[in-house]
Amino acid sequence: MPQTTPAGCDDSAPVFSFPAVRGKKVTAAFDGGRLTSDGGVLVLAQAERMMGICHRLAACLADPRDPSRVVHRLEDIFLARVLAIACGYEDADDLDALRDDPGFRLALGKLPGAGAGLASQPTMSRWENAPTTRELGKMLAAMIDIYCASYPAAPEAVTLDIDDTCDVVHGYQQLSFWNGHHGERCFLPIHVYDTATGRPVAMLLRTGKTPSGKEAAGHIRRLVRHIRRHWPDTHITIRGDGHYGRPEVMAFCEAADVDYVFGLPTNAALRADPVIVTAADACAVRRAEEGRVVLRSYAETATVRRAGTASAVSSPGSKPARWAWTSAMSSRR
Repeated sequence: MPQTTPAGCDDSAPVFSFPAVRGKKVTAAFDGGRLTSDGGVLVLAQAERMMGICHRLAACLADPRDPSRVVHRLEDIFLARVLAIACGYEDADDLDALRDDPGFRLALGKLPGAGAGLASQPTMSRWENAPTTRELGKMLAAMIDIYCASYPAAPEAVTLDIDDTCDVVHGYQQLSFWNGHHGERCFLPIHVYDTATGRPVAMLLRTGKTPSGKEAAGHIRRLVRHIRRHWPDTHITIRGDGHYGRPEVMAFCEAADVDYVFGLPTNAALRADPVIVTAADACAVRRAEEGRVVLRSYAETATVRRAGTASAVSSPGSKPARWAWTSAMSSRR
């Protein structure tokens, strides 16, 4: 049945004219069709195609689906989720709206408005929970492979910074814990970066509790072992906060010829050690005399390992009379 337009109504797209600017006509119209606010996703997709990250990660997972009935390839599911997160859409729910976004469809090689859209939130959620522990290990190894391949030749030495980052949850997701230090219910994934280049080396999603010495040593052992498969002669240094300065971690590093610099949290025994007290006082005096914001020095303790102290002010203009125990347990190199 043909539609009729009410009298006095014009359903054509309105056009507004504005005063010319330096002889150029300015017109506003509303006939642009389907628009996207994420045009940059096309650049991200092009970079991903050059690096092949999603392809390599997807290859680590088994796909039990019937190939004749597959609508969304596993690689495309990976890519859509990665691009959405990179554009600030961190929840899988966002994919229900983005699956028909022109920018995202073009990024995955689909024409806007033609054929099936991108994978929906239920599909994303199923695949996010699908990987087994062994497959997660393969994905972690694939990320390390990508990092090593980013160097044209094996470097003489690398320093890797390891830390965990509070990833706050907004519910009671499986394996999320309350973390007293951060004051949040969260996951506490481990991130490893190359300090010289800032390149990501490996990421590991884990529970919201601080890793024990045994767990941290296991992660570092697997990391070092896999890097040395690519670079057997590269010297590796591990740098981390105080909770990585555990006996298990330091024992592994010393046995594996890996240098390390770990934070040394303040405690009563540290404050009472006369060697540390003397070194810290001397460091604080030198910092004040030389007018430095931060000054670091090192001294031998009763153990084989060395303890470092740093004298620092918190910010420009703050009182310089106070100094802090910040820094480090390092290997004997």
